[in-house]
Amino acid sequence: MKIEQIYTGCLAQGAYYIESNGEVAIVDPLRETQQYVDKAKKEHAKIKYIFETHFHADFVSGHVDLAKKTGATIIYGPGAKTNYDIHEAKDNEVFKLGDVRIKVLHTPGHTLESSTFLLFDEQGKEHAIFSGDTLFLGDVGRPDLAIKSDLTKEDLAGMLFDSLRTKIMPLPDDVIVYPAHGAGSACGKNLSKETVGILGEQKKTNYALRADMTREEFIDEVLNGILPPPQYFAKNAMMNKSGYDEFETVLKKGDTPLDPEIFEAIANQEGALVLDVRSEKEFVQAHIPNAISIGLHGSFAPWVGALITDLKQPILLVTPEGKEKETVTRLSRVGYDNTLGYLDGGIQAWINAGKDIEHIESISANAYVERIKHGADYTLDVRKDGEYQSEHLKGKHVQHFALDFINDNMSAIDKDKTYYVHCAGGYRSVIAASILKARGFDVIDIAGGFDALKKTNLPKTNYVCPSTLE
Repeated sequence: MKIEQIYTGCLAQGAYYIESNGEVAIVDPLRETQQYVDKAKKEHAKIKYIFETHFHADFVSGHVDLAKKTGATIIYGPGAKTNYDIHEAKDNEVFKLGDVRIKVLHTPGHTLESSTFLLFDEQGKEHAIFSGDTLFLGDVGRPDLAIKSDLTKEDLAGMLFDSLRTKIMPLPDDVIVYPAHGAGSACGKNLSKETVGILGEQKKTNYALRADMTREEFIDEVLNGILPPPQYFAKNAMMNKSGYDEFETVLKKGDTPLDPEIFEAIANQEGALVLDVRSEKEFVQAHIPNAISIGLHGSFAPWVGALITDLKQPILLVTPEGKEKETVTRLSRVGYDNTLGYLDGGIQAWINAGKDIEHIESISANAYVERIKHGADYTLDVRKDGEYQSEHLKGKHVQHFALDFINDNMSAIDKDKTYYVHCAGGYRSVIAASILKARGFDVIDIAGGFDALKKTNLPKTNYVCPSTLE
């Protein structure tokens, strides 16, 4: 028996390759599926099953494409209804894979069809669970993402309580836990940075598995502090339920070099968004007018999903050399399949063609201190609410809203004012500045963000540990 976790950091997502005696099961595959086909071929094995723990909301799974390529059966838990062929498993149904068995444990709560897959080894011993978003390390899945459910989040939280206590907690302490996500995922609140754990340790340390916890206490604690889900979550879940275009078709369309003239013509004709994925430092120095910056080196796909509201939005890319295919791939992982090509030769080709460029003024924290002395207009803090509440600059000139909700807060800022924008370190502030500049606001970036600002003598609120915030 062989188990391999295939972890994708930018999505904080774990897919799994399970092999026994020439047969393979894939759990929660990524959109680009050729890697699984190639791996099985190298091992002289055949992909037999594709297990989906639930209708994922934070990424588009590769199950449909992988089934077409391999003939493998897609397996969902009870209650899953799709627009393509699946095997809707019964609770406790067992599937044979080589010399091992995989049992379906229906664990509703995160979503109604959510299921955990229990792996029995060659000796018939309970070896591991692939828990999806039912159980994370240090947390459990948020119970507010079910598609078109008449149930409330409180109802689903109660179901999750029951699932954990009737299906997961009775399992032996030495069972290995393979969750769908780690730290950085918006599918839970306080996920561990670890991506593999032991169930017994979770019983001791995971707040949601406390033996003395009442159902009411569980519901209150699970729901406390949950932020609204990113806007793309429901759309990705529907793609996973309904199906989608083949990844290879999406990649071929998006991985198309365009010279500056054609690039500009397509942008105008198609109303395409110019998405610049270079570093924030490169973007502020020179970029195409009205381009939006979301750097490929950060949490790229989740920020695209949070900020670009239309999955069908035509997109043109400005990328670092050699990163074109990777960018199209990472966009497709969250359902943005309408990339029309990239600027061949990058920003330098645009400059060489004599096209207009723009820049964003970016100043140091110390330079900002001097601007404040001379009556700088307003400061805009785009960190998350918890970061802001923990510690922020004082002053009537300071405004705050999280970058996640910038599209909902345009009316809160004034086009007649200049805004000095900062986040924690500089990545998010340039994203925010690019969006605001494209919409006609006067913005200046504070390089280094709050990490640099707190080293100055500017007045700040007293620090409050984020874990103590309600």
